[in-house]
Amino acid sequence: MTVRTTLLDQAVGQAMSALSAAAKKGLRDPALAELVMIRASQLNHCAFCLDMHLGIAREHGVSEQQLDLPAAWEEAEDVFDERERAALALTEAVTVLTDGFVPDEVYDRAAEHFDDAELAHLIGLIVAINNWNRVMVSRRIPPGGYTP
Repeated sequence: MTVRTTLLDQAVGQAMSALSAAAKKGLRDPALAELVMIRASQLNHCAFCLDMHLGIAREHGVSEQQLDLPAAWEEAEDVFDERERAALALTEAVTVLTDGFVPDEVYDRAAEHFDDAELAHLIGLIVAINNWNRVMVSRRIPPGGYTP
């Protein structure tokens, strides 16, 4: 596998960074934001982003059990609370648009746990991490290169 060193255009990279920062700012729980980014990165097979967000999640106090189980969140009922489970369901629905739409029940479930502004930020965060995943995967950036 060859790492592709072509960099993003500076304006594109800045815009993507700005979207990520704005989306995170509107979520009151940084640990939840990291769980969302971990789950999307798992689905998109982005080792770089997964490695980075696992480290950041640890800094925010996310438990090792939660870090071990995002891929099985539906079965891990005692590990994730209802708000986290709603966010993870929405993350999967937005990331994997196999039917072309986010199912109403998934959106409605998230809307029960997030007010309109926070839900908009959550969706923005999911969109942002999906963008980053696609950039890093297409460039084949390996894990371990992130430094805060």
